[in-house]
Amino acid sequence: MATLYTHQDANTRKTWVLMALFFVTVIFLGWAFSIVFGSPAILYVAVAFSILMNIASYWYSDSLVLKMSGALPADEREYRDLHNIVENLSITAGLPKPRVFVIRDSAPNAFATGRDKEHAVVAVTSGMLGILNRTELEGVIAHELSHIGNRDILLSTVVVVLVGFVTILSDMFLRATMWGGLKRDSDDSRAGGAMLLLGIVLSLLAPLAATLVHLAISRKREFLADASGALLTRYPEGLASALEKIHAHAAPVRRVSHATAHLFLSDPYMAQGKSRTSFLTKIFMTHPPLEERVMALRGHTQ
Repeated sequence: MATLYTHQDANTRKTWVLMALFFVTVIFLGWAFSIVFGSPAILYVAVAFSILMNIASYWYSDSLVLKMSGALPADEREYRDLHNIVENLSITAGLPKPRVFVIRDSAPNAFATGRDKEHAVVAVTSGMLGILNRTELEGVIAHELSHIGNRDILLSTVVVVLVGFVTILSDMFLRATMWGGLKRDSDDSRAGGAMLLLGIVLSLLAPLAATLVHLAISRKREFLADASGALLTRYPEGLASALEKIHAHAAPVRRVSHATAHLFLSDPYMAQGKSRTSFLTKIFMTHPPLEERVMALRGHTQ
């Protein structure tokens, strides 16, 4: 039977598996590109970069996420209520108090990041603080603390760097192809053409596959964090009401990318009144449909 602890262990295993797959994928892509370009040095560079990026994704991805999001440390005097909520709920959850950051953005949203509970961060937008009452804000913070307690943050933060790097690597290959940087060997043009086709296919499919994996992980973990957060506050309606207010807001988060979108409490690209619930759009959603999350919190069947 699945429990919170098995979920935590599963997240740890998924992180290491993801890093191993990233390592193998980058080396394979480097090998394919080295054949296409006729340069063994590309393979060596791919191996070196895959090692460095695995290290960087584990130790420095949280700092990268904060910089990408424009998050700044929340002053304890200016944001006293926010710090009190985070501290009280952290004590209840049995977690060290995470660092608290604020993003100057009118769109209401939040996320948690970090490699473990001792190095965790909770960030909220100024728009979130402006529209939610205390009970709703507690629901949101409890949700983010649940991500920390469930060990979602390591997996989610590592994904930001690794998926982003695969995308960049593939984009570099496509750009080089357009600029005619490929090996041209008249004695073996057929083999060269086959490797060119392979390289292009890999360049297109690698970021797509990586994105689909991290989106699927993201959607599943949101439901668990909603449930865990509701248990922490003992008041599911607080988070349900907060999600509805967030969904009603028209503007998306300004400083967000496809690499960081899955970290946020709700889809940071979602505009007011739009519900992307068709089968095709669900595949590419970073979050479950809001209606399903609210129904689950209010005790209805999905």
